Amino acid sequence: MKLVVQVKLLPTPEQASALEATLRACNRAATYASRIAFAKGLKDRNGLQKEVYTDLKATFGLSAQPVVRAVKKVVDAYSALKASLQAGNLGPSTSTRYRRAVSTPIVFRPQAAQPFDDRCLSWQYDARTVSIWTVDRRMKGIRFACSPDQLKTLVQYRKGESDLLRRGGKWYLVATCDMPEPDVYEPVDWIGVDRGIVNLATTSDGTNHQGRRLSRYRRWQARKRAELQAKQTRSATRRLARRAQKEKRHATHVNHRISKEIVSVAQRTGRGIAVEELGGIRERVRLHRDQRSALSSWPFHQLGQHLAYKARRAGVPFLEVDARYTSQRCPRCGHTERANRPDRDHFRCRRCGLAGPADVVAGVNVRDRARSAWVLVTAPTPSP
Repeated sequence: MKLVVQVKLLPTPEQASALEATLRACNRAATYASRIAFAKGLKDRNGLQKEVYTDLKATFGLSAQPVVRAVKKVVDAYSALKASLQAGNLGPSTSTRYRRAVSTPIVFRPQAAQPFDDRCLSWQYDARTVSIWTVDRRMKGIRFACSPDQLKTLVQYRKGESDLLRRGGKWYLVATCDMPEPDVYEPVDWIGVDRGIVNLATTSDGTNHQGRRLSRYRRWQARKRAELQAKQTRSATRRLARRAQKEKRHATHVNHRISKEIVSVAQRTGRGIAVEELGGIRERVRLHRDQRSALSSWPFHQLGQHLAYKARRAGVPFLEVDARYTSQRCPRCGHTERANRPDRDHFRCRRCGLAGPADVVAGVNVRDRARSAWVLVTAPTPSP
């Protein structure tokens, strides 16, 4: 499995200036190549490279390998755009977003991430430094900071490109690591996980990871954003961008912490993890106006991604099951009725009288469906 490790660079002022000039030059070159690719319909790497190779070297001061990386970035960007259009992420072909995307060439921001391969970038793990090509010269001895676990992962599994990026005035390298996947064990049982807005995750064991603190934090950030937007100044706009990144990082940290705890419990007890398949839920439900913000900022998809990759990394079985009526079905008698859930927090079966917290009951239903699904997944295929 592929993972990324992000390390923080600690360049000197001279090194930082060279890195910034390099990033700007590479992105100007990529934008130029993108315009040529759009005008001439060149979407393959070899054809575009033959067309722009000489110009990129002469005009933008890039050496051979950075030119190759810039061309590949352009080709990958158009491939990603094509896939996004086919998936309907930009709406139908009549929408404004769709028409704008197909009618103009892709433009790269001056500080967009730039990939470097092993010919342009080398790592000195013992000294915790990197050597990287720049438009000035090759900069050696640029220090980086990371945790001991990240350093161990880099030493053992780093493979392929590393992306140089600048975010919030700080420099980072994002390295790709190709780690072997452990064998998935046969689970003795399952942990059902119900994801929600008030309670971000509730397991069939009764463990509840509340989302009230995150919701309060988001409301506080929304008030601060409103105050800054009312000022309508450049400094307010810059602060808005920093606040957005800070809120995003906080939500990601919460999801990492929850998923790590659930996976560790499953690994320790020899069980698998099952979650509801919630794809397309934002399009399926209709909400009041005051509820739309809460649903739009609900980080359920990211939590599911964190659970999935952490489970794969630990060899824990992971399943997504049907989410229909998990909060209305009685796990004891199977009776399904909307009246079984009189309010958001409580469940009481109208047939057998089973009662309990609604989110825990939903987690139990997810667990039961995973038991049945796993039997079908692992059942031997009949021979013809």
